[in-house]
Amino acid sequence: MQRRTFLMGTAAGAALTAVPVGGTLTASAAPAPVPAAVRTLDELQAAIDRARPGDRIVVADGTYTVPPDRPLTIRDKQGTERAPVTIAARNRGGVVLDGPHSFVIEASSHITLSGFSFRQSSTLDIPPGCSHIRLTRNDFQLADIEGMHYVMVRADDSTVDHNHFHGKSTLGIYLGIEGAGTEDMAQRVHVYRNHFSDHTFAGSNGGEPIRLGVSPRALSSAHAVVEYNLFERANGDPEAISVKSSDNTIRHNTIRHSTGGIVLRHGNRNRVEANHLIDGTEGVRIYGNDHVIVNNYLAGLSGRALVIGSGSERDHLPGEPAETRRGNDAPDRVLIAYNTLLNNNGTLSGESQRPHEPRDVTVADNLFVADTGRLVDMADTVRFTWSGNLLWGAADDGNMPAGGGARIDPRMVTDAHGIARPAADSPAIDAGTLRWPPVTHDIDGQPRGRTRDVGADEHSRRAPSRGPLTPADVGPDAA
Repeated sequence: MQRRTFLMGTAAGAALTAVPVGGTLTASAAPAPVPAAVRTLDELQAAIDRARPGDRIVVADGTYTVPPDRPLTIRDKQGTERAPVTIAARNRGGVVLDGPHSFVIEASSHITLSGFSFRQSSTLDIPPGCSHIRLTRNDFQLADIEGMHYVMVRADDSTVDHNHFHGKSTLGIYLGIEGAGTEDMAQRVHVYRNHFSDHTFAGSNGGEPIRLGVSPRALSSAHAVVEYNLFERANGDPEAISVKSSDNTIRHNTIRHSTGGIVLRHGNRNRVEANHLIDGTEGVRIYGNDHVIVNNYLAGLSGRALVIGSGSERDHLPGEPAETRRGNDAPDRVLIAYNTLLNNNGTLSGESQRPHEPRDVTVADNLFVADTGRLVDMADTVRFTWSGNLLWGAADDGNMPAGGGARIDPRMVTDAHGIARPAADSPAIDAGTLRWPPVTHDIDGQPRGRTRDVGADEHSRRAPSRGPLTPADVGPDAA
């Protein structure tokens, strides 16, 4: 569908094609002057009110204070997959929205908000009556109000990508994903290429960059994908990515110089794959059943790198009391394989403060290297399977059962990005023992082949196709 661009009361926008935010608008046949964009809140609201599928509304740079009684309302607007309704800043970050609110979205679908600097004093809510809402290339630094969250997504098939969330010092999260009612989760939310930084809340709980669900929603399947996000100085909570729902994928994220880690706090059947957690505090902590934890690189953490938790409950069940749901679900049937844990203060550990021990967990083909503490420090376990793990360093082996691994120098070399990988003569090469389920690629996206290496990296002469993320890889200006 031909997209229209709303201008200052002209008809010229009908002949213009859509381009990325900050780019130049051109006519279909020949270059044309850059048109004027809407310049007042009243003009913007009028353009929204008459918007149709495929329309693109461009807002002139400036600071706009949205009145408390007249938020920018997007109501009953239905774009389509191929022709969304797009509202965009003329230049990325050039439109600042402050005041109590910015956009209020109701009963709408296929809406894109792009390039804004959000500075409002209330949560930007994407409600469950909507779907296919996209927040892209925005800057979020809302008013630093105690207990206020920046963005709450409760609509199915929503996308949050290429944004920067930063600058909070009080209780409250950057991005929450929930759903309708008290137990449902929004379906298929995609969170990618965002930069989460500089959350300095000093409390022990409640300052997560991403919270994927809450306790009452633990058993609800969300099918969310959280990938290629960078977390830096995310110190508002021990959980940078807090998962409290089921059937989600957390992959290819980088958490650096942060207190928070990746925590499967509630829920089942989540996959944590190919993440880098570097020079921070917390690593990966696991509760719940049937998770897959593979190909992760955890290095230089001052806390515990990988924790197989204990449970206050054996399993969470439908209909259980709310107080019970808030407790910890003991891990059952978890696969932990092909991870590299390097020079952390705690390597692999368990918990003993709750009555229910983890059961039927497989720990295979991981690389454990440290010079302090114990490499394996598990509490009570039942029917654990240990195989193919390599242990090295001055740290004590700990209580891994005999036959679960071997002490041998993995001969690691450090690349230009500071990531340690097996050298060409490393005994980790082709030493993997796990045959099922197959893990076909390593942390860099390189194929593992039929004989797999121990640890997160499969040795290859080819340069890796991906690695730890930097600020240039994420946020509003990234490709």
